[in-house]
Amino acid sequence: MADRWHVEVDRELCIGSGMCVGGAPEEFRLDAARQSRPVTPDREPCEEVLSAAESCPAEAISITLAETGEPVFPPEE
Repeated sequence: MADRWHVEVDRELCIGSGMCVGGAPEEFRLDAARQSRPVTPDREPCEEVLSAAESCPAEAISITLAETGEPVFPPEE
């Protein structure tokens, strides 16, 4: 069984570009303040979510392993 992910959007970093919604419309939504939020914060791994995190211009999306908190994206350097 694959490790589950925990997806977060840092609302202080989010600039509301909507790139995550454009790239993964089933996975992210913009609220009334144009801040992104994941539709399902705890989820199975998903290529669309990873791609949205990688393309976020503000680097506001982080993905960790739900059970351990180990970073998936951005990777530790």
